[in-house]
Amino acid sequence: MTLRFVSLAMLAVAVCSQAIVGAAEPKRPNILFAFADDWGRYASIFAEADGPGSMNDVIKTPNIDRVAREGVLFRRAFVNAPSCTPCRSSLLSGQYFWRTGRAAILQGAVWDSKIPSFPLLLHDAGYHIGQTYKVWSPGTPNDAPFGGEKFGYEKAGGRFNNFSENCTAMVKKGQPLEEAKTELYRDVTANFDAFLADRKPDQPFCYWFGPTNVHRMWERGSGKALWGIEPDSLKDKLPKFLPDVPEVREDIADYFGEIQAFDHAVGLLLKKLEEIGELDNTLVAVSGDHGPPGFTHGKCNLYDFGTGVTLAIRGAGTRGGRVLDDFVSLPDLAPTFLEVAGVARPETMTARSLVSVLKSEKSGRVDPQRSFVLTGRERHVEDARDGHLPYPQRAIRTNEFLYIINFEPDRWPMGNPYKLGEADEPDAATLTNNTRVTLSDMDSSPTKAWLIQHRNEPDWKPFYDLAFAKRPREQLFVIADDPHQLRNVAADPKYESARAELNRRLMRKTLLSPNATGVGTTRTA
Repeated sequence: MTLRFVSLAMLAVAVCSQAIVGAAEPKRPNILFAFADDWGRYASIFAEADGPGSMNDVIKTPNIDRVAREGVLFRRAFVNAPSCTPCRSSLLSGQYFWRTGRAAILQGAVWDSKIPSFPLLLHDAGYHIGQTYKVWSPGTPNDAPFGGEKFGYEKAGGRFNNFSENCTAMVKKGQPLEEAKTELYRDVTANFDAFLADRKPDQPFCYWFGPTNVHRMWERGSGKALWGIEPDSLKDKLPKFLPDVPEVREDIADYFGEIQAFDHAVGLLLKKLEEIGELDNTLVAVSGDHGPPGFTHGKCNLYDFGTGVTLAIRGAGTRGGRVLDDFVSLPDLAPTFLEVAGVARPETMTARSLVSVLKSEKSGRVDPQRSFVLTGRERHVEDARDGHLPYPQRAIRTNEFLYIINFEPDRWPMGNPYKLGEADEPDAATLTNNTRVTLSDMDSSPTKAWLIQHRNEPDWKPFYDLAFAKRPREQLFVIADDPHQLRNVAADPKYESARAELNRRLMRKTLLSPNATGVGTTRTA
């Protein structure tokens, strides 16, 4: 063998070895998670996926729609708990909220540092992690599952979190509307730029964008003033548990305006990823932590309006252009992010990764095992009831049914009706702006004020009762016949077999699951 031939052979081996090493160590994908406070199942893409006739006909979310069209839209995504902190506890830990100890409540929550969280696991695996605005709050220590302030990027400002209020004030001072919006958006892009600037060359990153603008309070009338959303365009489109009156339609329009502001911010983040050439290598997920605040059946309720949320995912190997009907619980995102990053999932993380679903070519139902979700609630506002008592609930949602157990039916579901019917009953302005004055597990809002002030009128009392009246221990709703969950058939002999089976499944999976905190025991004085 000649020396020249040997040299060429050695060169070929070296090249092949480099190729093998490169194949064994592919570039790890980035993760961008845009997670809005109080954002339910509202985006214009749902008007296409579900068909016309709902409130989604009115809202416009082109950037969220883009993520869904280029990726996967989940039509049956639900939170584990329709309250900020417990929802986030379940998502960050990848397990049911009732397994997270004192992190299972809102006010008074404490994070257990022994619980693994996906952001810190990614950090330990070499990811550059960072967050802007809200991750885990209220609770102690603040944002603990994300490492606290150490990984925060907010120096550019947080004016976006009060978008409608700040934008309205700027316009009143003479600033043109679009110029005012652009100034508020500048905080979003500057914070993201600061995060990217701290990244090492080619280091994979995980960025959590968690604005709170969709959470109340909002500037009243801002949906129309800032976004051109005509409240009357919602007429005959409201869910049946909401009174179709001007005050409620305006309230929904204002809510939609904040979602559209969030949508624009998502678009700015996508644009930045395109500019730096990282969009295709980034898993982008957008979602919210529960349903609308200050409305019947919404936040703090186990009905679909309270637990159903938007979820769209694109990039990093996701086969796009699909709409899926698999049941997904938001804790599933934690093992999904870890699997995408090639990080081992801890045993305590009992949720199921979505990676196989994301890489499938199927639409509709992909994984037959994803046939239900479990939801629940313990305590929201600490003084909603005397003695700081919770309102413990658990529920199972399947394709056919929603079954709820209210473990303390003698308690008020939205809190005690303090001061109602008394000489010092709060007026409309107080009910609109002060959550804690009465029925405090529903956020203060124009809708809440309207319901309370019209509660004694025969036409409107049923709407008040749907929101605030005590509920039976068991509730069962037939989804096909009753999509808004208004007719409880738990006592109907026709559905006894279904009720018994759902009860068995729910009790086994919630009360008997390992490390579960007892129902109604997670509270602090």
